[in-house]
Amino acid sequence: MIEFNLEKGIKGIAQTTVNEENSAERFAKPMPPAFATPMLVSLMDLAAINAVKNNLPEGYISVASKISITHLAASPLGMTVTADATLIDIFQNRLTFQVNAFDEVEKIGEGTVERYIIDLDKFAKKMLERKKPREVDF
Repeated sequence: MIEFNLEKGIKGIAQTTVNEENSAERFAKPMPPAFATPMLVSLMDLAAINAVKNNLPEGYISVASKISITHLAASPLGMTVTADATLIDIFQNRLTFQVNAFDEVEKIGEGTVERYIIDLDKFAKKMLERKKPREVDF
């Protein structure tokens, strides 16, 4: 198994401005013109990606496997939202992050993100194998 240069406590951040493209109204109407929960999940996950991406060997990435967050407050159009992720557990190739998000006023989200380190080429080949027709025995 390949060794990864990771330590608990490393951090990543991701930031965006709330706009029509990432607002709840984009996903369903009627909804408030506020930062959408799916976009908050995505921003928190991106913070976790950013925490480790520069510490992985060539050809390796991390992929999400479990995300559990609570959306605590609504952020209106024009506000800046910043997510941070801290690596809190490493078990083999499984990484667990504590994530938080803040707008310009208060904390708007918190939770955990679990990601696995994978060899991108091997993963892609295995994934494409799933598309091939399989023989069925009756």
